[in-house]
Amino acid sequence: MRVAMYYNNSDVRLEEACVPEIGDGDLLVRIEASGVCGSDAMEWYRINKAPIVLGHEIAGEVTAVGGNVAGFAVGDRVCAIHHVPCGICHYCLKGHHSACDLLRSTRFDPGGFAEFVRVPEINIKNGGVVKLPDGMTYEEGTFIEPVSCVVRGQRQAGLEPGDSVFVIGSGISGLLHIKLACALGAGRVFAADINPFRINAALRCGADAAIDAREDLPAWLRSANDGRLADIVIVCAGSSDAMRAALLCVGRGGTVLFFAPSSPGETIPVSVNDLWPNEITLTTSYAGNACDIAQATELIRARRISVEDLITHRLPLSDTGKGFRLVAGAEESIKVIIEPQK
Repeated sequence: MRVAMYYNNSDVRLEEACVPEIGDGDLLVRIEASGVCGSDAMEWYRINKAPIVLGHEIAGEVTAVGGNVAGFAVGDRVCAIHHVPCGICHYCLKGHHSACDLLRSTRFDPGGFAEFVRVPEINIKNGGVVKLPDGMTYEEGTFIEPVSCVVRGQRQAGLEPGDSVFVIGSGISGLLHIKLACALGAGRVFAADINPFRINAALRCGADAAIDAREDLPAWLRSANDGRLADIVIVCAGSSDAMRAALLCVGRGGTVLFFAPSSPGETIPVSVNDLWPNEITLTTSYAGNACDIAQATELIRARRISVEDLITHRLPLSDTGKGFRLVAGAEESIKVIIEPQK
């Protein structure tokens, strides 16, 4: 089979590999669509594992089923999740599934930028394979994993109907946060980015107002939000400027959700005295669990969140390198979908 082997963001090669052999507890899935995640193009995050076949936002058709697998059959249309928590460790039982050791060790064989993947038994047993509902396209199925991460993030942030929400960074994660906040009944949703294309995308996705992130964000936010700062600030840009701005834009009793990581070793100053009297919460979020995946699937199925309008590029497997350059460049692209069968 063909795979897109990642060496770095500028060097992704179409190579040949063996179709994975499955065990009694595994599934073999033919990939029909695979999304390029922003984290795929975080070179500092990926380079130490290169060469590697990346890709974890996948949807496809089951082509082989291990003898001990129940509930799935050849021909099933599925989305598979690469990271799954165990559900029984100290962290899972406390609701911190993202901190689970198993979640950090599970993955596909080889990865989603390939014609086929083996989905391991543990992923299947722990809720990491979902049948696509009737009417859901493979492309929509690739959004189940990223939407589940967004669902978990907004739950971590404690978003409630009527809250004002400010999303800093309007790439794919930011736009999904905007769409979900609107679907969950946020009072007002605001957005910022440094890219005019993405500022306009934020408005199309439901933001009440959007601004260039280099402007005076706290002053603009107060003027747009009846003199108040935001109840929830969601940082979807991995820049220290965005993270510092978030601390200035959160209102009393509010929460800052750091949804994107910074570059390695980068830090920002935090004044505890500014947080302390105002009961400001700082939190993070990463990945999702089986409940988040189920909720994401239903949100997409019911069209409470539309996702196909976020796709700007569809590329064959041979152009995966171009897909990485588009995502890393962050210009006029939002979601890039790789179609391995083309």
